Amino acid sequence: MINGEKVIVIMPAFNAGKTLEATWREIPRDIVDEIVLVDDGSTDNTLAIAQQLGIEHVIAHDENRGYGGNQKTCYNQARELGADIVIMLHPDYQYTPKLIPAMASLIAEDVYPVVIGSRILGKEAVKRGMPIYKYIANRLLTLFQNMLMGQKLSEYHTGYRAYKSDVLETINYEQNSNDFVFDNQFLAQVLYAGYSIAEITCPANYFPEASSINFIRSIKYGLGVLMVSLQYRLAKLGVPVKLFSDITVKNGKQND
Repeated sequence: MINGEKVIVIMPAFNAGKTLEATWREIPRDIVDEIVLVDDGSTDNTLAIAQQLGIEHVIAHDENRGYGGNQKTCYNQARELGADIVIMLHPDYQYTPKLIPAMASLIAEDVYPVVIGSRILGKEAVKRGMPIYKYIANRLLTLFQNMLMGQKLSEYHTGYRAYKSDVLETINYEQNSNDFVFDNQFLAQVLYAGYSIAEITCPANYFPEASSINFIRSIKYGLGVLMVSLQYRLAKLGVPVKLFSDITVKNGKQND
């Protein structure tokens, strides 16, 4: 716990057998109360390793539900366990668990309700192995989103995120995609609801065992991101958009 707040780390896993233990060993257990791992139909030994490590809550999907579908199970389980702060950490060891104390502290101290780890702020993404085409796409998509959504985030595409439990209660994430665009939809909903987002510099490592979507799926994701941004702008203009229809705006004020 931190400041009396229960901290739960969720790990959406798919074929993470080679990196799960290294990720798990760096999780600061003096702060993190419980860990939830959801195995999304892995074909390797992810599930066996999770059980060997003694991870408190291990859930196995009978079939692959997609990255977004995995997260839905993760968040639902964290809420059932009474989490005050939920931190999503990928078990592929791309993001360092050593940032968990900083992310949790910002939420526990009521500084921000949402914290994301940005790979762009530190200006070392390419040096650490991010493919050039992904870096350029990241920058162009982020520029487009900031323009349409009136924000100044350095990136919208990181998978390292921390949320106050109130945020999960406000956002109807169950209606979101089961694919990779889930993350982008969720962040857009957070902004639409009026929550502020903090960014911290997050070094990310790229290596063969780290999960990554291929070029074709990257294109599909990029198109999905553009659609989410347009939907956000339309909703702000008063056009009914299902993605934002069930959101209760915090203090009656949306982010511009």
